[in-house]
Amino acid sequence: MNGLLHPDARLVDAASGVPLGGVDLQERVAELAAVLDREPPGMVLAAMPTTVTAVLRFLAALDAGRPIALVDPRTDGERLAELTDRFRPAVLFGDAAPLPGYRAGPDLRLGGYQRRTGEAGPAPHPDLALLLTTSGSTGSPKLVRLSQAAVLTNAAAISAALGIDGAEVASTSLPLHYTFGLSVLTSHLYAGATVVVEENALTTRNFWSSLDRYHVTSLAAVPYQYEMLRRLRFDPVRHPRLRTLTQAGGRLNPDLVEDFHRRMAAVGGRFFVMYGQTEATARMTVLPADRLPAKLGSVGVPVRGGAITVNPGDGSETTEPGRTGEIVYRGANVMMGYAETAADLARGDDLGGVLRTGDLGRLDDEGFLYLTGRIKRIAKIFGVRVNLDDVERSLAQHGPVAAVAGPDRLVLVAEGADDDRLARIRAEAAAGLGTHSSGILVRSVAALPLTATGKPDYRALEDQC
Repeated sequence: MNGLLHPDARLVDAASGVPLGGVDLQERVAELAAVLDREPPGMVLAAMPTTVTAVLRFLAALDAGRPIALVDPRTDGERLAELTDRFRPAVLFGDAAPLPGYRAGPDLRLGGYQRRTGEAGPAPHPDLALLLTTSGSTGSPKLVRLSQAAVLTNAAAISAALGIDGAEVASTSLPLHYTFGLSVLTSHLYAGATVVVEENALTTRNFWSSLDRYHVTSLAAVPYQYEMLRRLRFDPVRHPRLRTLTQAGGRLNPDLVEDFHRRMAAVGGRFFVMYGQTEATARMTVLPADRLPAKLGSVGVPVRGGAITVNPGDGSETTEPGRTGEIVYRGANVMMGYAETAADLARGDDLGGVLRTGDLGRLDDEGFLYLTGRIKRIAKIFGVRVNLDDVERSLAQHGPVAAVAGPDRLVLVAEGADDDRLARIRAEAAAGLGTHSSGILVRSVAALPLTATGKPDYRALEDQC
């Protein structure tokens, strides 16, 4: 095996209860890898539903040394055709009708797949292992090129930071084509733990029945899921085996961080806040559970092997406490670069382990990181620069509110707000920014549009402005 799959790792199909682990799991992956070896050379493009079959294909591709690109299983035929035109994969996994230049694969052990019959793309770089779409991608997404070393390094670092061992049982509460969801899978398999492959959404009764049935010990979620868990009155007392919660995928309101920390601490459990990007394989920092609530608002310290500096905007980098600037991350889990065409798959490492994140933040005197916004999340109102993330934070007490830049004003979109609440939001935002309220437009929607990874879909909101 390639080092990702621990000899004791196990998968459990939540729907059937059938386990697959140890030698049986390794042999099954090796068998599928051998089948892939007989296919034409090149990358694999795989729709990644939350199923054991999809996980086995992913592991087999890594074992066979074939780069695999994971995409949302809801990707339609037109988008898949566009991706195959650009990247020319040798093998295509998914339920799409046969695409031009492909025919059905002959080996039933791989399930439904297509093999390329047209011209092959350039040979991928030997270090390339995994390709993921950038978070929130629309149109023609770039792919993030990740090496095998990046995948293994991050799985090991996350396992160490969270103390994952063979006794842990995780559930697939996030999409597997999403970097956070995939890292839950890889970090647990690396550590010899069990992963319950669960297709039901976290908000369903079936999900929680499955969680208790299979004695799940840890659960990962993104901010909007924690909002829903609070509305559902989540109580860890009802789930005696569940003792670890983890959060990444965007900033979680500090009130919610403190709330869930207290809920878990009350039953002897842990709540971890993390920060990551697809471009760094998954997670870059982890806030140790025992540093809450003292470090409330922080996303923690770098994972093992990682380092963070801040660029204040003058080209320098510093770890001086309190200096705000672009967060620069260094580590073996940094991507090789982006890919927009098949030719890019042959490229080597363009970044040398250095990622300029595009996020703004500061370090404290202990090296703990605090996020303050995005470089591109800046608008101008009457000539004054406004940090849209700061605006959202200042209005958090009003519930979900998204801030975007309209053609000539700030646009605030609130979830389920009546006229009185909209007026309060507008007045409070204007006062906080020291600007006239005529520069602020507020409106209500039944529910904020979200990306596939649960983050506010700012592009969709901007299109509506």
